[in-house]
Amino acid sequence: MTRSLRFRLLAGAAVWIVLALAMAGVVLSGLFRDHVMARFEAELGNHLAQLATLLEIAGDGKPVLTQPLSDPRFRRPLSGLYWQVGPADAPVLRARSLWDEILQLPKDEVADGEIHQHRIPGPGGRFVIVMERMITLPASAASPSANPIRIAVAADESELLAVVDAFERVLWLSLGILAAVLIAAALVQVAVGLQPLTRLRDELAALRSGAKRRFDSAVPSEVAPLVADLNALLSHSEEVVGRARLQAGNLAHALKTNLSVLANEAEALTPETARTVAPAMARRVTLMRRHIDHHMARARAAASRGLPGSGTPVLERAAGLARTLEKLHAGRGITLTVAVPPGLAFAGEREDLEEMLGNLMDNACAWARGRVVVSARRGVAGMISVLVDDDGPGLPVDRREAVLTAGVRLDESTPGSGLGLAVVRDVARLYGGDVRLADSPLGGLRAELMLPSQD
Repeated sequence: MTRSLRFRLLAGAAVWIVLALAMAGVVLSGLFRDHVMARFEAELGNHLAQLATLLEIAGDGKPVLTQPLSDPRFRRPLSGLYWQVGPADAPVLRARSLWDEILQLPKDEVADGEIHQHRIPGPGGRFVIVMERMITLPASAASPSANPIRIAVAADESELLAVVDAFERVLWLSLGILAAVLIAAALVQVAVGLQPLTRLRDELAALRSGAKRRFDSAVPSEVAPLVADLNALLSHSEEVVGRARLQAGNLAHALKTNLSVLANEAEALTPETARTVAPAMARRVTLMRRHIDHHMARARAAASRGLPGSGTPVLERAAGLARTLEKLHAGRGITLTVAVPPGLAFAGEREDLEEMLGNLMDNACAWARGRVVVSARRGVAGMISVLVDDDGPGLPVDRREAVLTAGVRLDESTPGSGLGLAVVRDVARLYGGDVRLADSPLGGLRAELMLPSQD
């Protein structure tokens, strides 16, 4: 099947035009044939009634015409219009148009006053339509008893067919011309209707060549949503590229200093200093790895934001993280409870949800005395809130904003880079969400992670 929309529209229009006009032609032809036949039969009926009116019994007891029938074709030999009076095999009167032939009427019992119609071979071998009836003429002196007489009028069928054929020739020629005009009109209509798509194709070529950055021509309302989605996709692609460049630059800047330090330490490394320098180098490598994870998460979130169809069930990810963290903190007897209702889904990548939720849950487990609860609820404006509560010592209000900044740790005495909570907030904000810290009903710290919902 051809992929051309223009061809499909034209082919469909042409097929329906031809079918509709063909049906109209058949109906009109049938109606005209019925009309002509009705007129034909009415004319024969009039001739038959005139013949019956002009007949009477003469003095010798035989039927005679008081005057000729009005149609002159009855007096022209083999004119196609005939009449006869009397039995079929031996008529007593007949029209001059029959010449030396008779109408071979079928054997038929016709009651007085009834009119019968037949199609029989006529003069010259051509078929004729015959109307016949029985009439009873008044008695006369020569014929004191009234006898019924069979009368018939016939007309050549070819005259009827000639009229119908002539009409059908004109009809089908007219319908053919009309079909050609309608198909040409459909061609113009399709060309005009598809003109916006042609403009879009030209604009797409301009986009590929770099001459334009957006579709900006006026389009019909039926195509406007598609153009809006394409423009949104182009905007999203530009944002992704811009964010990717920014993240690459930030990552390069973050790694450059550490690589320089590592290079200097590696050059100055000796067997005597290896034992003291190696831990610092390992911490530096760990810091670089955290920087890489940080910027990779930001880049992934920036690319996933706003993409249709991306969604991650919160309950499934939270339950999986809880099982892992319970094993990691098994020696401390931490109890992790997940109370997330099913059906809540985060409109983003699974890795990003695990990165954010894993950091918050791991931090809660690190400070909890024995209990951590993860819950979730549906928020407003298409958002969901994931709550991570612990029963630890909590955090003073004046330090809550500071710990969400890159490089700041909750406990400076423990090793680390201080990127965990900063990554959570950065990634959440890239998705249009955020992170808030508050007092927990369990007595410790509550971390509320707000994220867009897939619903």
